[in-house]
Amino acid sequence: MPVTRSMSNLVDAAPLDRRDTEERADQHHGPPRSFDIWSMLALSFSVLGTWSTGAQGLATGLYKGGPITVLWGLCVVAVFNVCIAVSLGELCSSMPNALGQGFWIARLWDSTSGRFTSYICAWINIFGWWTLSASQMAFMTEFTLGLKIMFDTDWPAASKGWVHFLLYLGITWALTLVNLTAGRKDWILPTFNKVIGVWFVGLFVAFSLAMPISVGTNSELAFQPASFVFWGWLNRTGWSDGVAFFMGLVQAAYSLTGYDCVIHMVEEIPSPGRNAPKAMYLSVILGAVTGFIFMVICLFCIQNVEQVFNPPTGLPFIEVVQESIGLEGGFALILLFVLNGLGQGVSMLTTASRLTWSFAREGGLPRSAYFAHIDRTWKVPVRAILLQALIISLVGLLYLFSNAALDAILSVSTVALTISSCIPILVLLLVGRKRLLPGDFNLRVLGPACNWMSIVYCAITSVFFFFPRQPDPPAGDMNYAVAVFGIMVIVAVGFWFTKGRSMEQNQLEAPSRTLNSE
Repeated sequence: MPVTRSMSNLVDAAPLDRRDTEERADQHHGPPRSFDIWSMLALSFSVLGTWSTGAQGLATGLYKGGPITVLWGLCVVAVFNVCIAVSLGELCSSMPNALGQGFWIARLWDSTSGRFTSYICAWINIFGWWTLSASQMAFMTEFTLGLKIMFDTDWPAASKGWVHFLLYLGITWALTLVNLTAGRKDWILPTFNKVIGVWFVGLFVAFSLAMPISVGTNSELAFQPASFVFWGWLNRTGWSDGVAFFMGLVQAAYSLTGYDCVIHMVEEIPSPGRNAPKAMYLSVILGAVTGFIFMVICLFCIQNVEQVFNPPTGLPFIEVVQESIGLEGGFALILLFVLNGLGQGVSMLTTASRLTWSFAREGGLPRSAYFAHIDRTWKVPVRAILLQALIISLVGLLYLFSNAALDAILSVSTVALTISSCIPILVLLLVGRKRLLPGDFNLRVLGPACNWMSIVYCAITSVFFFFPRQPDPPAGDMNYAVAVFGIMVIVAVGFWFTKGRSMEQNQLEAPSRTLNSE
């Protein structure tokens, strides 16, 4: 059973006592530690999926700035996300816990205001993971329908919101079933993530070779000039160029979102104080490099810019692949792309379920004891997995009344995860970095600079990512991300007054749920 400390002992523990992390050693409070550094890096790299998610969101970057936003925006976003990753890594190294951001705030800022901020941050983080998972389900819905449209460009059902919604539901619950059953054996999920990681890299190589080779060997095709690829500017938004650039960064930001999956899986990895930070910042760096390379290839292989803006499938990436490789070859590669994307979806749902479970364990959800249950047969938090599947299904209702549902889901997931990652960093700066006892991963003199760069990035992007595609849009083209995010915050505040205060005792006992970082 967890070791309970008195309130006075906790108040006396400033700066944070490293012994707190050792009390959890070898105590079984959740799923088994079945991941190693490589399977965790594979999971994080696959969840980011920078080259593939960048390809999925290619329309956003091209529409809001063109190649300059797609390539150099990725570089800008990568620098700031490395700062966020190492800042979170430092916190995780000191206080490994699956709840992550919300847990750290409660430990750093021991007051009613701190506990309120902790609770709201935890909710924003959970909402972010639910909507990030929803965005992957939505993208796979669009790409699956795109496979059909490649052969039937006039298919009337393609524009029906209910068709998208039903397929979205099918994908969501199919991947949920995989998550429910895969935990039965300890080796299944880690092995699955390694396979997806290898497949992901192999698919990157296949696309990176097939597209330029096909264009280079076909006399009827031609590469775009380097001036277009590296310095081309396209603004179809109606906003000013500066606003369009910042809005377009959502493509790159989305493709580098989700590395905090390592934090929420930290209770299933050995030596989390060393391995978790490494897996986070390496996944961002690897993602940025592969993403940049693949975006360069895609831009060189574009044949008809106007056709890419208005493809029959609604997905510029499918159009670029089809133009480069042909219908049959393009279909085969996109099919493999979709299958890999479904595997990435499983990884996202795995992470989200562990976060949902850990928040329930801290008493943050209604009926927390019920949702914190680990099924002895399946060895996973079955109830938490089913709860998140229901929530993700409800997010899909956007398809029924918005033409820009995908944009809204993409934006709100990116903003929510960025904000929830930066709140504990800001709290650390406000209470003083001396409050944080260094773990195995310590930023030392670079800490303040990395922390402040993280905050600046969050403040700027969180505003622009809520903008609609164009000024004064009709209701059907509105970016409903701000409405969805607002509802999230209202729900979180409401739960604080009805449920969140009961977390205070749990947070006072929090040291017993901190992992041994060794």
